[in-house]
Amino acid sequence: MASVNKWIGIGNLGADVEVRSFQSGGKVANFRIACSESWKDRDGNKQERTEWITVAIFSEGLIGVAERYLRKGSKVYVEGQLRTRKWQAQDGSDRYATEVVLQGPGAKLVLLDSAQGGQRDPGGERSRGRGDAGSSGGGWGDSGGASFADDLDDEIPGWG
Repeated sequence: MASVNKWIGIGNLGADVEVRSFQSGGKVANFRIACSESWKDRDGNKQERTEWITVAIFSEGLIGVAERYLRKGSKVYVEGQLRTRKWQAQDGSDRYATEVVLQGPGAKLVLLDSAQGGQRDPGGERSRGRGDAGSSGGGWGDSGGASFADDLDDEIPGWG
C-alpha cells in the first residue's frame, strides 16, 4: 500500500528567514510560521489557537526567493514533507524536531503578500517563487546533495 507525506499550510513568518551554508557548499533556509485558527465556543466566546511550524528549505531557487522577499510578518503558502530528525544534546539526551521540508520537485512556496519596499526583481525572480516549484525549471531541485542532517548545530535544531 502506498503512502503520502505532504504538509500544506498558510501562515505568517514569526521572524526573518535565516540562511546558513553547509561545509559541503549547500545552503538551508529556516523560518517559522504561525498557523492560527479561531472559533466560537458553546458560550459564544471567541477562541483562538496558534501552531508554530518550522520550515526548512533545501532547494536553491526557493532559498533565493525566501532570502529576497520573506520578512517577519510575511504571509506564505507552504507545501512540503514532514521530517523528524534526531540529535544528541550536550547532556547526552536524545532530542527530536519535526519540520516541514521544502526540497525537490514537490516543494511549493507561494508568496501571498506583495513585494515589500521595491524589492521586486525586474527579471521575474519573485514570480518564479509562485506556484509549483517543480514546474519552474532550473534551480528548484536538491541543493548540492547535502543530506538533511549534515552540518546542523547540536544545540538548537534548525536555528544555527
